[in-house]
This record gives sequence, structure tokens and C-alpha cells, in this order.
Amino acid sequence: AAPTKMKTCILASLVASAAAFAPATGPAQRAGTVAVNAEMSKAIPFLPRPEKLDGSMAGDMGFDPMGLSEIQTDLKYARWAELKHGRAAMLAIVGMVWQEYGPHLPGDKFATRDPFEAISSVGLNGNLQILFAIGIIELANFNKYYGEGEPGDIGFGSDRLEGKDAAFIEKTQTQEIVHCRLAMIAILGATVQTLLFHKPLLG
Repeated sequence: AAPTKMKTCILASLVASAAAFAPATGPAQRAGTVAVNAEMSKAIPFLPRPEKLDGSMAGDMGFDPMGLSEIQTDLKYARWAELKHGRAAMLAIVGMVWQEYGPHLPGDKFATRDPFEAISSVGLNGNLQILFAIGIIELANFNKYYGEGEPGDIGFGSDRLEGKDAAFIEKTQTQEIVHCRLAMIAILGATVQTLLFHKPLLG
């Protein structure tokens, strides 16, 4: 009886081992098939294009490795945020270069060449003026973030697109979002270079 039980155990082990090498037919295989057949991202060719990034927005390259588009119910709000941060970054990187190399207003509080030291040197009143201006722009456009309309249109400069064809408008919008993304990377690099390495931006 013992040899028979031993043979049965060995046979069962062999069957289990063979089953491990059998082709899968469950959800994993179906997911793999979908991934193979899915359209690939332009930005990351070895990853499938996120479902919501269908190319309908200017500058959409299917770049979303963290899957943030999947948790967004409205991509227009996300595009608003991207444009706002990008525009702020473009102004900031120009401001940092100007602070280091451009002419300054007269007075000791405007004399520093350090972009981050300048924030404190201008004093409370100077910073409050900047925050007040930002607040006015935010309040004036708050309802646009969740409503209809073109993301990023704050009524300033958009009149230059009136009467233009769709191809020109898409090209212009793509140029802006590409510059926004570049500026966000640039301001990050400039901040690291200034605060951590204490090196001039163009030195």
C-alpha cells in the first residue's frame, strides 16, 4: 500500500508541475491580449495609450505613466491646471534670469541678484501686491474651471485666434502647452541649481 501511495503522490506532483506551464486562459491572458492590441502611447511607445488621452486635446502625446487621467472625471480641469502652472513657470523662469542678469529698480531692496532672496528683500507690501493681483485673476476666472469653454482662455490674447482656421489654432495651442511643460522642467532645474548648488543660472 505504501508504494502505491508514493506513486500516487509522485503522479499528483507531476500533474501539478505540468499545470504550472499550461497556457493561461483567465483574465491575465485577456489583459495581455488587450495590451498587445491597444494603441501605444506616442510619448512612451512601450506602454498602451491611456483611454482618456485620445488626442483630442492639443499637445496630447499619451504621456500618463502614473495613470492620473484615470482618476480625473473632467480632463478640462486638468488642462486648466497644466496651463496655469505652465504659464506661471514661464513667467518665473524669465523672472529668475532677469533677477540675476537684468537691470533692477533703484533702491537697496531691489539690489539683490538672488531670485529667492529677492522675495524677502522687497518686503511685505511688495509681496502682497503680487498676491492681490493673482487673487483677482483667480476670482475672475474661477467659474471657467468647471464650466464649458476652452481651457486656459482668460480673455487675454485669445482674440488673436479669432477668424483663424482649426489647424492654426491647434498649432498655436500645441506650441503653448509644449512651452509650458518645458518651463515647468526649467523652473525645477533652476531652483535646484540656485538653492542646492548656489550656481548662477547662465554661468
